[in-house]
Amino acid sequence: MIYGYIRVSTDQQSTSNQKFEINRYAASHNIQIDRWVEETISSRKPLNKRKLGSLLAELKDGDILISTEISRLGRSLLEVMGILQHCLAQNCQIWTLKEHYKLGSDIASKVLAFAFGLSAEIERQLISERTKMSLDKLKSQGKHLGRPFGAKSKSLKLSKNTKRVKDLMAKGLPKAQIARLLGVDKLTLYRFLKKLESEE
Repeated sequence: MIYGYIRVSTDQQSTSNQKFEINRYAASHNIQIDRWVEETISSRKPLNKRKLGSLLAELKDGDILISTEISRLGRSLLEVMGILQHCLAQNCQIWTLKEHYKLGSDIASKVLAFAFGLSAEIERQLISERTKMSLDKLKSQGKHLGRPFGAKSKSLKLSKNTKRVKDLMAKGLPKAQIARLLGVDKLTLYRFLKKLESEE
């Protein structure tokens, strides 16, 4: 089967231009689009949340998926590479009109897939390196990374609610009940109260 895949990001965009381009290409190459798959969704959405994900799962040996351009399939090189690898494994093809790609199981497609894969790996390494450098810079400036852990985060929660803790204690509520109300364990509350006593 030959599938025409069309995607736009918002309701304000029209699918008609993409459909026109694919129909024009099909007519000039004497082929028939057997099924259209159209969706209005951002390419930032995970593939399994998009109609394209379901379509890829249906593709069989010899099927062809036609899109106006490769960016309609995915935003990142990594995602496009994953789609291409899936299609190569299923022995089906992806054709894109803008780039003139006919990606299948032939040697040229495999070379292109290798180039995509290498580019994707380089992109992954660059992102990783940039992230590491940013984290190292923050650490060198003495900034805490991430959320506080364990008892520290609970104590911080109690510190922000010191007045409420004192009010509840003044009302004579059991400590176990106060701990439940504030979403902390009893030991954390006991330690916090002991710290309050030492400060007073």
